[in-house]
Amino acid sequence: MTGPSMTAVTRLKKDYQRLVKDPVPYAIARPLPSNILEWHYVVRGAKDTPYDGGYYHGKLIFPADFPFRPPSIYMITPSGRFQTDTRLCLSISDFHPDTWNPSWTISTILMGLTSFMNENTPTYGSIQTTVHERQTLAKKSKRFNLKSPRFCEIFEDLAEELRKEVAEEDIASNGIKVDQENDKTSKSRDSYSMTANIVLFTGVVALFFAVRYVIISAHLGES
Repeated sequence: MTGPSMTAVTRLKKDYQRLVKDPVPYAIARPLPSNILEWHYVVRGAKDTPYDGGYYHGKLIFPADFPFRPPSIYMITPSGRFQTDTRLCLSISDFHPDTWNPSWTISTILMGLTSFMNENTPTYGSIQTTVHERQTLAKKSKRFNLKSPRFCEIFEDLAEELRKEVAEEDIASNGIKVDQENDKTSKSRDSYSMTANIVLFTGVVALFFAVRYVIISAHLGES
């Protein structure tokens, strides 16, 4: 891979400073410490969308002569909207160098990506899934990302936050399971108690008739 031009390095550093100072809603992005041309991003699912609660990790691969040519865009976390680890065909990606504007920044790219994600417009690299499938993947996204060493290395602060959320979800889930088990145990005890009472009642009735039979038989014998 060709090393970045000085123009690319200067511009990417400037874009990063802009991101820190003026963050993009629902998105963060950082370059690899070892390669300024490879950036990783996380898009957080917006409320009132099928992605609510989800965290979607992806990467941007910039050309050595950025900003004169656009980056390649990939999404790594399964979302139900895009294929994973596949170059995405967007107006802001390297699929359309003819529509690329060198004045567009990384902030512009992230805003364009999040906007397109919330649409259903088909493109190369997109997939069609149900709302339920996307909601299910959103719930699984935290655990998926935490399995990635690269994600945890680049977004260490976010990874720690997600670990805490996952731990809280596990505690809540286990609490529900314990309540369910207790409910089953309680029902089982109630059922056992009812059965025991029926058996006891039956035994008392049987004893009553047995005693009654003996008494009647004794009277008949005396007669």
